[in-house]
Amino acid sequence: MPPLHFRSIWISDIHLGTRSLQSRQLLNFLRNTESEYLYLVGDILDLLQAKRSWHWPEINDRIVHTVFEKAKNGTKVFYIPGNHDHLLRNFDGNTVNNITIKNQIIHETVTGHRYLVLHGDKFDCVVQNSPWLANIGSIAYDILLILNRWVNRMRNGLGLEYRSLSAWLKHQVKIVVNYIGSFEEVVVREVEENNVDGLICGHIHQASIKSIGDILYTNSGDWVESCTALAENHDGTLGVVEWARRNPLEDILAYGDEKDLYNNRCLAPTN
Repeated sequence: MPPLHFRSIWISDIHLGTRSLQSRQLLNFLRNTESEYLYLVGDILDLLQAKRSWHWPEINDRIVHTVFEKAKNGTKVFYIPGNHDHLLRNFDGNTVNNITIKNQIIHETVTGHRYLVLHGDKFDCVVQNSPWLANIGSIAYDILLILNRWVNRMRNGLGLEYRSLSAWLKHQVKIVVNYIGSFEEVVVREVEENNVDGLICGHIHQASIKSIGDILYTNSGDWVESCTALAENHDGTLGVVEWARRNPLEDILAYGDEKDLYNNRCLAPTN
């Protein structure tokens, strides 16, 4: 199919170097989308995983090459490091292969709205104040993703659709639900301090578009479970692209926040 054209795309939490990355989905997405701006919003390379067991199949080279080609051919590509690739924060302001590294950046939409873009781990008190607890959580999450792969292989063999165990748990375990809610709300102070209209981040692997008072909170999700991205259409509309659903040309839909779905899906490209 012809590529889908957006003004801006945000992707995060790819975790290159792990077995959890849904590499075929990501490569397909990168090859079938075009944009003026491409933001890599942290945890793109999983340098923490490199300490344990580095996994780098040939398809990862194709993913990296595709991003380099986009940057070479005129797409403005920005790499905003996260907590799994935090070592790159030492290179804030540097440009490598036409990709600019920024610890945070402000994006202005075509309608003039300004959004602060950062990974989001600075809002996570567990990562900031209890690294050992964060490491335990990371290991548990890795185990869950392994189980997730096996369960979905069996589901695929039975002709059933993909289901994410960890995504289901996020909606069932009260402490996780409360954490996600707190994470979303704590961004308000950051937005006010930076005098912007909202915030775009990743980190919690939960795609979202939500109004918190007058502030717009958005999250681009991840590529180990949901295969989601945040996008800006050429009319300035922001929304979530659900690539795993394989129906990126659906009409824009609206849902209530209480249903924990997306307020403004922008699944239809405008040229």
